[in-house]
Amino acid sequence: MSLRKRIEKSETLANILAAVAGRYLGRCQRTITWEARGLEDLNAALAEGPILLVMWHSRCLMAAEHWPVADAPLSSLYNNSPVGRLAGALHRRVGLHPMEMSRRLSNRAASRTVLKRVREKVSIGMTGDGPVGPALEVQGAVLEWARVTGLPLFCYAFSTQRQKRMSSWDQMLVPRPYKSGAYVFRQFHETVPRKLAADESEFWREEIRKFMETTTAEADAMVGLPPGP
Repeated sequence: MSLRKRIEKSETLANILAAVAGRYLGRCQRTITWEARGLEDLNAALAEGPILLVMWHSRCLMAAEHWPVADAPLSSLYNNSPVGRLAGALHRRVGLHPMEMSRRLSNRAASRTVLKRVREKVSIGMTGDGPVGPALEVQGAVLEWARVTGLPLFCYAFSTQRQKRMSSWDQMLVPRPYKSGAYVFRQFHETVPRKLAADESEFWREEIRKFMETTTAEADAMVGLPPGP
């Protein structure tokens, strides 16, 4: 059986690999000199209630380390893919409340699951381009949760001077210890309408995509790098 299949079927193996990854990311968090932007706006929004947090899949690795766990609960959404299972296990280790979203769930059932967490005053975190892409394209789920929950929408992005890019579909950024790093939380200051006509969805997807692209470019610029995926 391939490692991919073993991770999909074994929660124990996912937890072991998450522990290894968690120790590495924790080391990065401790040894990189981080500059943060947007924390004041994030904390002000969290003082009013939960938010919806989105990020590109390629920039998701440090999100659990940078979220203010002590101040506000966050439920990250993941599927049962190998990367998703590892992300869920990793997020549990740092105090988040991940939720597995089965592909068999209908949109209505998934919405009920998310809304239950929102009513419990838990913020929702997700990747904007989903677990399988296409990379850097906003998926319909982002609009669905923004529309249904009505929560303030924030984007997270990080960058580091020392890094490695994985040869995956999204060129995931893996930080390396030491040197400088930066992370950004930015609020999307538009409100996605509760009811969307078919021809409006693409407009809002593009607006959110440009907003996420700008936020990610800001993190790169803070460490002196050109914009990347």
